[in-house]
Amino acid sequence: MALNKTTYIKTELDWAEQQLSSWKEYVDANPLHLLKDRIEWKPTAKGGMLPMVIASIEAQGKFVQETMKNYLALLEQVDKLREKEEAKKIETRGGQELGSMAEDFLKGRQK
Repeated sequence: MALNKTTYIKTELDWAEQQLSSWKEYVDANPLHLLKDRIEWKPTAKGGMLPMVIASIEAQGKFVQETMKNYLALLEQVDKLREKEEAKKIETRGGQELGSMAEDFLKGRQK
């Protein structure tokens, strides 16, 4: 049982770290001072073309700032989870990891 929970937490940490790197790449690729209005041409009813603002500079800037806030919040949670996982590890001789049954046994004795 403990092995499954540990594996689950490691999987969640891996996923969170991938999200963090993805968000960081996005923010790095879209610096605020280089943002421009995204404009596309929309056909009109009479066959002409009309420029339409798809995403304004302000909307893009707000999204980048929200992404940075989410990045920092997730980074804080990942760091807490890492610390929590490190604190749970039991040191053994030779640097071996305990199996799930041994961990359950030790946790039962410590209570």
